[in-house]
Amino acid sequence: MKGLVFLGDRRLAFVDVADPTPGHGEVVVAIKASGMCGSDLHPYRAPHDPAIAIGSRFIGGHEPAGIVVAVGPGVPTHVAKEGDRVMVHHYHGCTVCAHCRTGWPQLCRPAMRKVSSVNVHGAHAPYMTTPASTLVPLHDTLSFEAGAAIACGTGTAWGALERLQLGGDETVAVFGQGPVGLSVTMLAAARGARVVAIDLDNDRLALATSFGAHAVINARDTDPAQALRDFTGGRGVQAVVETSGSPQAAAAGLAAVAVWGKICMVGIGATLNLDLRALLDRQVTVMTSYSMSSVGQQDCADFVVERGLDVDRLFTHRWRLEQAEEAYRVFDAQASGKGVFVF
Repeated sequence: MKGLVFLGDRRLAFVDVADPTPGHGEVVVAIKASGMCGSDLHPYRAPHDPAIAIGSRFIGGHEPAGIVVAVGPGVPTHVAKEGDRVMVHHYHGCTVCAHCRTGWPQLCRPAMRKVSSVNVHGAHAPYMTTPASTLVPLHDTLSFEAGAAIACGTGTAWGALERLQLGGDETVAVFGQGPVGLSVTMLAAARGARVVAIDLDNDRLALATSFGAHAVINARDTDPAQALRDFTGGRGVQAVVETSGSPQAAAAGLAAVAVWGKICMVGIGATLNLDLRALLDRQVTVMTSYSMSSVGQQDCADFVVERGLDVDRLFTHRWRLEQAEEAYRVFDAQASGKGVFVF
């Protein structure tokens, strides 16, 4: 079969790899949807390294959903069987440490940590082999595209809200309204919170309103920290989720947090300059959130089904894998939206 790899310098290639067969404890998943994630743009835009042969690169894609088509030895039928609709939790570790046992293999020892598309083959291919322990059941009522979103971006949003322990009586500011930020907006609103969405793009903010935001702030036109204080009668917001990776957004979020408030950093790239005295005066809690656990991925899917949330609306582009060159050019240039490869 052919799989898609990132070469850097905004170049892609298709490589021939052997059709997968499952080893002990493994399954083969026929991919039906493989999401395009903002973090894909890092290897896509990175400088090309000619020392890395094309054939030794890993197939991209870490938002997989599909159907189990082959089961290896040692996999009980209650864990996986042919025909199961599944998402894949795209991390795998040693399986025996406390992190792995609680569904957090991304926190396993680095030497044991496997991440789809980083150091094992991912889902931008017709099939992928994965340990059966990485499978998360996909509800019959959810599309494969929705499963792909929950497998990373929407699941990451859920993980941040769980870290914040967001309650229905709180006001939360969500910086950035890309796919992760929109997912935070949608999930937080469905949990009963009052959501204020912040972005630089009016089209994104209009979409955030349709996803449940109670108010929006264009940070290009106004100081978001001051606008959030005004919105809350000077108190500040109880919770902030920063998804953009912007240092300016992180600083504004810290400035807007209320006394006893919490800020959760999700976006990659932000640099924090902490004024500890100001944070101490407000007893602010600063935390990070690294995607979600496999248990959290299932909880997110259950919540989406129970509340009837339209996760499919996150996708603005659906592509065939053979359109990958065009798909990533569009993704690289577009101001908003999310793409997915469908099979």
